[in-house]
Amino acid sequence: MEKACGLHCTKINNIGVKIGNDVILKDVSIHIHCGELSVIIGRNGAGKTTLLKAILGEIDHTGDIVFTDQKDNITKKIKIGYVPQSINIERHMPTSVYDLFASSISNIPVFLKKDNKLYKEIKEHLKIFGADDLIDKSIGDLSGGELQRVLIAIATKPTPNLLILDEPVSGMDRNGIKDFYSIINKLKTEYDMSIILVSHDLDLARKYADKVILLDKEVIKEGTPDDVFKSLEFKNRFGELN
Repeated sequence: MEKACGLHCTKINNIGVKIGNDVILKDVSIHIHCGELSVIIGRNGAGKTTLLKAILGEIDHTGDIVFTDQKDNITKKIKIGYVPQSINIERHMPTSVYDLFASSISNIPVFLKKDNKLYKEIKEHLKIFGADDLIDKSIGDLSGGELQRVLIAIATKPTPNLLILDEPVSGMDRNGIKDFYSIINKLKTEYDMSIILVSHDLDLARKYADKVILLDKEVIKEGTPDDVFKSLEFKNRFGELN
């Protein structure tokens, strides 16, 4: 991945979603700056998943999403990397990390002979995430933390303008969570990446976020973790955070 110059920004402008007469999201505007981890929090039904689907173009919505590059040029054609909360994996299937990765970035059928050049390219990219030793391992044999490292590696090739992570540490142990956020910090600082993370874990949001966005169909409060967690808007929805 090539490091950007540090001046780009993803702008989510006035996103709205209605299903029938029900308003699911209303005029959601968020600026996600490069080199920044923005964590979206909110109670169940606040619209977090709907917002992700709107950003990914999976549901109809009003408003738009634009990317401003380092020369202040605006484009709507942005590259988004996405790591879902979970993927369905058949434990008995022999699919390797290489097979999964190759199928996502290449037109070469994975059941054919391995492409040595592609294999080397994938291994080099996995190395960024401390996962190069997993390349021949079966997907079904990966731990939760190992699988997340592989999925993030896939999501960041080619380098996205925006990386979206949906509840990425659910089911991970403490060491896995620590390793995960170490990778996120690396993506922020070394690759200047804009990152949105949706989380139900308020303690992790407070510990690792650069910016927290409290969503309840619209943006109720945003700012530093302290700004949000000490706000009346937060306390009205979650009470006091220890």
